[in-house]
Amino acid sequence: MKTSVLLTLGRLPKSLELARSLHGAGCDVFIAEPFKNHLSKPSCAVKRSYQVTAPNIDQTTYLKELLTIIHDEKINLVVPVSEESLHVSLLAPHLPEHARLLSAPHDVLKRLHDKFAFTQTAQRHALTVPATYRGDDDNAQRLIAEKDYVLKPTHGCSGSGMTMHRRAEPPDKHYLSYTNILQERIFGREVSSLTLCDQGRILGGVLYEGTVYSGSVSTCFRRVDDAPAVEDWIKQFVSAEKFTGFIAFDFIIDKNKTPWAIECNPRLTSGIHFFDHSDLAACLLGQSLGRPIRLKPEQTFQEGHTTLLEAYGRILHPKEFVTRIRHMLGARDVLWSLSDPAPFFLMTPMSWEVLKKVMFENASFGEAATRDIEWREGDGAIKSLSLGDAITKDLLQNT
Repeated sequence: MKTSVLLTLGRLPKSLELARSLHGAGCDVFIAEPFKNHLSKPSCAVKRSYQVTAPNIDQTTYLKELLTIIHDEKINLVVPVSEESLHVSLLAPHLPEHARLLSAPHDVLKRLHDKFAFTQTAQRHALTVPATYRGDDDNAQRLIAEKDYVLKPTHGCSGSGMTMHRRAEPPDKHYLSYTNILQERIFGREVSSLTLCDQGRILGGVLYEGTVYSGSVSTCFRRVDDAPAVEDWIKQFVSAEKFTGFIAFDFIIDKNKTPWAIECNPRLTSGIHFFDHSDLAACLLGQSLGRPIRLKPEQTFQEGHTTLLEAYGRILHPKEFVTRIRHMLGARDVLWSLSDPAPFFLMTPMSWEVLKKVMFENASFGEAATRDIEWREGDGAIKSLSLGDAITKDLLQNT
């Protein structure tokens, strides 16, 4: 009998990467997606795609619809993909026996997604993070006076709302609130990571750095193999947390080679494109490899359509334009597959829900792709009692 897998998003290239990996392992892959059309929908790796309510419109309805799919399709494995992960993690106590959720507990994800709480957690584990304060903390004023700093939302994603400031440059006063953090700005090399873990044991991971960016999100990125201090930092953190699932960190490596973790994303990132498909699928399905997940031979990947737009956006600056084109020509496109070409050729119409926000609402690609699924402060108010009433009584008793 085939294993049935539900991916809880389909609009992003990392969704497609997961679908192709699991399909190659013989799984039936289903996708739950708030958009009617999305990047992964035309892929031959996807057996069926369901349109569901966006969690930021109605979280309880969204979770009920996921559970309906899990029951109807007899789903064995649920894999969250992006910012919807925190919402999906609330399903854990309501899943039927035949379904497994690849996720850390909700309270762990929420703590690590909170940019201030994450720095406090890292400090408890004696790991290096920049000085970080909530906007309404008196220490934030001292940081402003003494250091260059970064201001960003406590629960932000994709660089939304992030601004850089020089020392003694005050932000607008309304930004100095509990919902924002101020963090000392560290200068150096930017390195990102993605790690797949099981109870604190690392199953596989990759380090990478951006070469072309859309806002603060890299669209072209290359593998990093020369940052052992970062690898040690990650190993210590996931072991101390006994973390399960995907977890990602962004680091700045200073001139002394010290890695400073500036934030944590307890979910999938673009690093997934470096993972070998067969090894990735085996680990997701709970099979023991006896070794770390292998990485693909390619050193550089890109989201080609977006990278091309970023290149042409600098056409009046010849040096930057040529540099971006050179990076683009040297990278493998994450969408292209000879055996599954439709997502590449249909990217524009299938991604229209995202593209129209970029074109007509002045949103970055990251913002446009996550606005309806991101975790917002206060979303956790819908907890076990209301979910139990809405899901268990209305759904589980009738299946």
